Amino acid sequence: MRFIALGVSCALLLTALADRAAALERSIDKEAVVAAPLAAVWQSWTTKAGIEGFFAPEAEVDARVGGAFHIHMDPLAEPGMKGADDMHFMALQPMQMISFDWNAPPSLPEARRQRTFVVVRFAPVDDNSTRVTLHHVGWGDGGEWDKTYAYFDRAWGRVLENLQKRHAAGPVDRTAWMESLRKAHAAAPAR
Repeated sequence: MRFIALGVSCALLLTALADRAAALERSIDKEAVVAAPLAAVWQSWTTKAGIEGFFAPEAEVDARVGGAFHIHMDPLAEPGMKGADDMHFMALQPMQMISFDWNAPPSLPEARRQRTFVVVRFAPVDDNSTRVTLHHVGWGDGGEWDKTYAYFDRAWGRVLENLQKRHAAGPVDRTAWMESLRKAHAAAPAR
């Protein structure tokens, strides 16, 4: 009987330690319900047209393990400075989950040399709406890591809002954004 009690105590202790370790892992967690069927929301995350409809003005998307997930917030910038230039899908479970590596914006070069990981999950709420959850992990501590974490804590909420808007009113109009980029690039000193 003591062995059973000891086994239960060890199991409870291991569970508590695992819960504590998970709590210590810094993550960004966001969720949104999108007024669109699961297949439409899946396409938004796994195709070039889908990504360009809500996330960024330019993308290269090859939805397979190891395939490109390049998201160009600034398509006018030089290669390596466009945004998430060299990211890749790590896993795909059709109509359920994608994961990809991710990096910091070019303005945070120390953190940009590193990679974090994002998991996006999809679940139908009903025939015409889909729950999207986003979990972003792999954070370091201090310095640019903290700045990058704060940046994406804000940014992922906006990304999910744009996903909702895209399915409510059509693709996001990037005309003003592209014009502001053209002006910024024209005003930048020549290298």
